Amino acid sequence: MPDYEPKFLALCCNWCSYAGADLAGVSRVQMPPGFRVIRVMCSSRVKPEWIIRALMSGLDGVLVLGCHPGDCHYQTGNYYARRRMAITKRFLEYMGVEPQRVQLSWVSASEGQKFAQVITEVTKDIKGIGPNRLFTDESQRNGKETAP
Repeated sequence: MPDYEPKFLALCCNWCSYAGADLAGVSRVQMPPGFRVIRVMCSSRVKPEWIIRALMSGLDGVLVLGCHPGDCHYQTGNYYARRRMAITKRFLEYMGVEPQRVQLSWVSASEGQKFAQVITEVTKDIKGIGPNRLFTDESQRNGKETAP
């Protein structure tokens, strides 16, 4: 699929990662266009249901970005996020979701270049495994309508 451009969600913490995304944008750093950013107050606030809902809605992946461990505005939020993401990834793997579709990374407010690098790597990883077809109906894949 040479024309395939993955679409994924980047959930960024307000204090570091979102500022890093903003720095990358104002610095005009080149990034793949297939991601959308949602700002959350802390990476620990990201619920597994949000990730599952994003994948079920047809997105190809979810990236959670937070402050570096030890630098969280809420002291231990990113440690909770790391544990929650590990459990969520294991659950999604059990469901048949490729582990590359859900990723966690740390980006600080001064790392605009790193933000762009992470986005590029996640895009490449998702492009390598192809579109998310796990939650689509078989009839949609084949382009056929079936009676209920």
